[in-house]
Amino acid sequence: MMRLSCFCQHLSMDSAFKSPIFHPTASFSHSQVSFPFFSFQAQYLTLNKPPTILRCSNSSTISSTTNGNNNNMAGLPVKKKRKRYRKQYPGENEGITEEMRFVAMRLRNIKGKKVSSDSVSDSETDTENTPSDQEKEDDSETVKSGENGGDGEAETWSPTMEGFLKYLVDSKFVFNTIERIVDESDDVAYAYFRKTGLERSAGLSKDLEWFSQRDLVVPEPSNPGVSYVNYLEELAEKSAPLFLSHFYNIYFSHIAGGQVITRKVSDQLLEGTELEFYKWEGDVQESLKDVRKNLNMLGEHWSRDDRNKCLKEAAKSFKFLGQIVRLIIL
Repeated sequence: MMRLSCFCQHLSMDSAFKSPIFHPTASFSHSQVSFPFFSFQAQYLTLNKPPTILRCSNSSTISSTTNGNNNNMAGLPVKKKRKRYRKQYPGENEGITEEMRFVAMRLRNIKGKKVSSDSVSDSETDTENTPSDQEKEDDSETVKSGENGGDGEAETWSPTMEGFLKYLVDSKFVFNTIERIVDESDDVAYAYFRKTGLERSAGLSKDLEWFSQRDLVVPEPSNPGVSYVNYLEELAEKSAPLFLSHFYNIYFSHIAGGQVITRKVSDQLLEGTELEFYKWEGDVQESLKDVRKNLNMLGEHWSRDDRNKCLKEAAKSFKFLGQIVRLIIL
């Protein structure tokens, strides 16, 4: 092969690139291969099959080419896959209670101006679990009338004694239920919320006893209170995180706005008599802070799906509580 290669190098360019001529034979296992200036015989590698011509190449060339490609690949910068982070919910850095506060902001009216829906992610609540627009307006009007005061309050929001008693009875029913659940439950999560200093059922029992001593008929719990209590009992057996969402928001709502409404009604109907419902032993804000801390601590171990469900339950809690507050004006 080396002699053949050297001989080919001395051929002229025109003759060197002419194609070889094959003369296959019918009865022999050899074929004649003719070039312009020489000829040789090639034996078939496989009988009864056309001849195979193998092209030889310089091994050094292949080696250098392969090494060159490897060097080029080694010189290219390695692109790392970009890590994507989930967009956080409003208040998520502070804890689950702060996330629920944003839900509360969305459902109420602050200083007469609606909070933009952009401030709370749409995934936090859905249309099936949130109050209708009319209910939101009603709840907002209730809060405004309880907080703002003024001469026009009696004209737009006139409480009645019958309605006020229904409100107190249903409130006692709800507070008594959540306090009983956390005291009697074997779930370790509920143990963090016993004897918090926020308990209201004992004070409400004293208030209702005071009304009965003045020949006022104390009614049985009405439909809003009964419906909410039934829902809370079912939820407590189903999921501790979802129940605790209601537990926190019931106290939070009463401290933030409920006691204000109660004081305003008491001024109008009871000549300023101070009820036990809004009397606290110690600093109520510190007690609420401790509850908030414990709930945030537990919330750190909940999945994002459970936290989202808690936000939906917070919206339900405000809806149930709004229905009980509206009993005052019935």
